Amino acid sequence: MTSTLSAQQTALIKALNREQANTLIAYLNYKKYHWFTFGPLFRDVHLLFDEQGAEVFAMLDELAERSLMLDGSPIGDPEQYLPMATVKASVGSLTLQEMMAEAIASHELIIKEMHEDAEVATDAGDIGTADLYTRLVQVHQKHRWFLKEFLQKGDGLVT
Repeated sequence: MTSTLSAQQTALIKALNREQANTLIAYLNYKKYHWFTFGPLFRDVHLLFDEQGAEVFAMLDELAERSLMLDGSPIGDPEQYLPMATVKASVGSLTLQEMMAEAIASHELIIKEMHEDAEVATDAGDIGTADLYTRLVQVHQKHRWFLKEFLQKGDGLVT
């Protein structure tokens, strides 16, 4: 049996796929930051990046499975992730401050897009997808908050 997706379903699935791609890139960035953390706060930041990365990674299945629930198809091929993502892959050697700023910027982009995507889902009458974004955006907001706290003081510990 072949089903034809409505324009609304197609738009919702496209957004879910973008968020799935963003999630994987954000996770991979977190692993990079985790591995290359240094300085006087090494242990705390190393563990924070690992913890936040694991929470982001857990979002992948939820986003992919939501696409399937809408009769769509999640991203399956690794080569599809980078071109579909709006979050940029981290490149090069970074200071700890640059890693945190990059992670904060990724969270801000994801939060903005999830707010927009939740509105589209709500307008389409898809409260399940809107609820998914609402739950996930709260995790991204908490991650952003924790990272911003490291940069607030300007005490020289995060350089």
